[in-house]
Amino acid sequence: MKYLIILSFLFAGFFTLSGQGKKDIIAPEAKVEKLAEGFRFTEGPAVDKKGNIYFTDQPNNRIMKWSVDGKMTVFHESPGRANGLYFDKKGNLISCSDEKNELWSINKNGDHDVLLSEFEEKKLNGPNDLWIRPDGGIYFTDPLYVRDYWTRDSKMQQEGEYVYFFSPVQRSIMKVATDLEKPNGIIGTPDGKLLYVADIKANKTYVYEILSNGLLANKKLFAPLGSDGMTIDKEGNVYLTGRGVTVFNSKGEQIEHIPVEANWTANVCFGGKDMKTLFITASQYLYALRMNVEGIR
Repeated sequence: MKYLIILSFLFAGFFTLSGQGKKDIIAPEAKVEKLAEGFRFTEGPAVDKKGNIYFTDQPNNRIMKWSVDGKMTVFHESPGRANGLYFDKKGNLISCSDEKNELWSINKNGDHDVLLSEFEEKKLNGPNDLWIRPDGGIYFTDPLYVRDYWTRDSKMQQEGEYVYFFSPVQRSIMKVATDLEKPNGIIGTPDGKLLYVADIKANKTYVYEILSNGLLANKKLFAPLGSDGMTIDKEGNVYLTGRGVTVFNSKGEQIEHIPVEANWTANVCFGGKDMKTLFITASQYLYALRMNVEGIR
């Protein structure tokens, strides 16, 4: 999620291929297709109930919409410098809006409410990416990436760069992971039992068990690769980004690497009417790839 930072990542060839192969998860003869260009840095793709994809052009402070019929429109002209996005069950678009280090809820008309703006009476560092579990609880990462548009102090606002759990119903927030160097990408399983968190600075991705009270338990190394943004498919495969898209099965075995012709692949999301198109936000572009596997709506 960084247009200011490029970190060194391990290339896909450094891993051992096992489990499913390319023919299993990618549609036959499918190739990565460039859908749109001319942005400054694309991020945060999220899918609505119909399969439309919303994503951010973060430096230009816009949220774009790519419809299921292949049309591009501007959904929001000033979403608070939104980065990561995710739809809740009510159809509101929840955004990590780091202009003022907040979480927003944006309705279909573009009106917004600020869900969260601080923790323990201090500003957050800069909410970056999020995932909403089945009961509506929100997990989000809060690394520090200094922005040139900030008017506040650019120093660390919290004691560290943490992962938080926020309950919109109870309006409560708590730290749930405090031992990562710089948490970034985050995604959970649709049953709400597991949470994957990428430590982009340490170049590792971890998996946690999710407890009913929001806390996390039994942290384990999932993959020796960090990630900017992440997604998951119905087979339990996890998609990590950075240098293209690298796919791991639920056991943490690499099964695929998808090259992308861009300097940096920031994020991924399944969408389309049948949820079998992988949308890829990468630098100045939006890409797509037809898949055999189905994503999580």
